[in-house]
Amino acid sequence: MIIGLCIMIYFPLGNAFGQGLANTRISGYKGIWFELNQKYEFGDKYSGALATYTAKHTPLAIYAPEVDKTFFVYGGTLSGDTRYLLCMIGEFNHKTGMVSKPMVVFDKNGVNDPHDNPSIMIDDNGFIWVFISGRGTVRSGFKYKSKMPFSIDGFTQVTEEEMTYPQPLKTDFGFFHFFTKYTGVRQLYFETSSDGQTWTNDKMLAAIAENEGEKSGHYQTSNAYNGKVVGTFFNRHPNGIVDSRTDLYFVKSADFGKTWTTVDGTELKLPLLLKTNPARVVDYASERKNVYLKDMGFDAQGNPVCLYIRSNGHEPGPKSATYEWCITKWDDMEWKTIAVTTSDHNYDMGSLFIAEKEWNIVGPTEKGPQEWGVGGELAIWQSINKGETWKRIKTLTQNSELSHSYVRRVVNFKDPFSFFWADGHSHDFSKSELYFGGFDGNIWKLPYRMYNDYEKPIRVN
Repeated sequence: MIIGLCIMIYFPLGNAFGQGLANTRISGYKGIWFELNQKYEFGDKYSGALATYTAKHTPLAIYAPEVDKTFFVYGGTLSGDTRYLLCMIGEFNHKTGMVSKPMVVFDKNGVNDPHDNPSIMIDDNGFIWVFISGRGTVRSGFKYKSKMPFSIDGFTQVTEEEMTYPQPLKTDFGFFHFFTKYTGVRQLYFETSSDGQTWTNDKMLAAIAENEGEKSGHYQTSNAYNGKVVGTFFNRHPNGIVDSRTDLYFVKSADFGKTWTTVDGTELKLPLLLKTNPARVVDYASERKNVYLKDMGFDAQGNPVCLYIRSNGHEPGPKSATYEWCITKWDDMEWKTIAVTTSDHNYDMGSLFIAEKEWNIVGPTEKGPQEWGVGGELAIWQSINKGETWKRIKTLTQNSELSHSYVRRVVNFKDPFSFFWADGHSHDFSKSELYFGGFDGNIWKLPYRMYNDYEKPIRVN
């Protein structure tokens, strides 16, 4: 039985929503810790280090070769003993090997919920855009733009709107933005813009209901290919019930959202409303499987690949096992699903890296210090035959006191900052630190306390 409700902690800081500490540097990288407060025998439905949450906020980091820097956003907090969400941005300078003091883009003024975490995009002129997630109609979403190109020194608000789970993409046509609105329960939308200032009306992508008159709901993960094609994988929530999330769908557009097709070019009429339609990739409902989306990408030929966990239910612990890390890929002829490995929680989250010669998954697939909790020890899994078979090639963390969770891929990544994540206790409130690493297995911790504007990260191994 579920017990309790989501808790919000309020602090008397700031006078206007979002403005209290906005455009203020914070003296160190402190991640937000969160629990949903839905308790079961083996712990909360999910809790722990959620600075780089959710999987539906993407991307969280981008490498900019023009300045040789990686810019990254996350959910921060004021100190290790508070739960006060700050939407943060930082930068790592690859030339100097130093990281900046992080900047507050948006002060949530007492909200403690990392569902409000940001995502990031960099436009063709180098301006950094931070998309602040709202929460349905309860809290608005916002778009912010940096005051100067390739600079985190200050941000200006561009929009306020209903927007949850922002997924902005830069294409050759302009800005493309997948997001969610709570017009049903969680329904999928998109919008486009040529300059980020003026946007099209919100267009509904999917609102699939089990039967006529019932509620609908979805989660998605999206990406772009070759500057022109945008695609998204999504699941569905029968009658809007998020704990019953199932099935897997894929749609794409090659003309900036004017027309939408299946993977093999069958044109679709939006919004998608029927559970059985040409966009459905896997019928997991008939297998009574839950689907937890993690990441997606395209191979060199433009074929989409999705990373997700499938399990036997939403409740944490052995009742919902096995928690299978899977990829589903299009191989030019048909969809194919391969199980990679297993872990011990639905909200274990990793990222998928697709290159021409090898594919990699980085995530908390190894047993961690807090059993049946979010996160664990990190490993790299690799395939050299386009996902057909996988091998664990490196274990990145071992003997940790806290669980590592929500490993996020850097767009156009450059070592040593190829992915980043946070740690924290999976079940009990704790401080949370942030880390980054590369495929050579080296890991650095971002400084928790900073005394200078730029400091060296701390080498962990």
